[in-house]
Amino acid sequence: MKTVFVDVDTQVDFMFPAGALYAPGAEKILPVVAALNGYAARTGAPVLSTMDAHSENDPEFASWPPHCVVGTVGQRKPDSTLLAQRIVVPSTRGAVFSLDLCEQIVIEKQHIDMFTNDNLSFVLGHLQAQRFVVYGVVTEICVRCAAFGLLRKGKLVELVTDAVRSLDDEKAQQMLVEFTAAGGRLTTAAAVMM
Repeated sequence: MKTVFVDVDTQVDFMFPAGALYAPGAEKILPVVAALNGYAARTGAPVLSTMDAHSENDPEFASWPPHCVVGTVGQRKPDSTLLAQRIVVPSTRGAVFSLDLCEQIVIEKQHIDMFTNDNLSFVLGHLQAQRFVVYGVVTEICVRCAAFGLLRKGKLVELVTDAVRSLDDEKAQQMLVEFTAAGGRLTTAAAVMM
């Protein structure tokens, strides 16, 4: 069964205490995220990494503090989460890119849901995967959108519980209950990398 690893929004503004929209404790999952991404590369499984890419006056900032503005340190992914052969897929319709020989496909987005990137359908069609292993930040928002979006597409979705962090632990726990009720599976990094 072809597997894709989905690394959701592991960016400086979310992952570190000095970040603009820090998820408490997120820096502690970085070694796990790096290990999962590295394992994917070693086993030939693609990594689909989502990345907020906001303008300075992005409409999302009406709901959230400014974060992950294009070109800032806060928008970057920590080096430990990056693979050598990667490509960035912009959210603009009709963008030209090649997915050949990519270990990591970085999906830019301006909204919480990765499925708002107009090019994601093409990427998923190209990957032809049945199983998606999801992790990152934050559990109850962007991770939720990724996991439930993939479930709606009829995919087998596993969420790595020791490689996620939340802004609101109660909402995150409720998300996990809803996720398993919808057919999603909970797992750990160790189980994934057996």
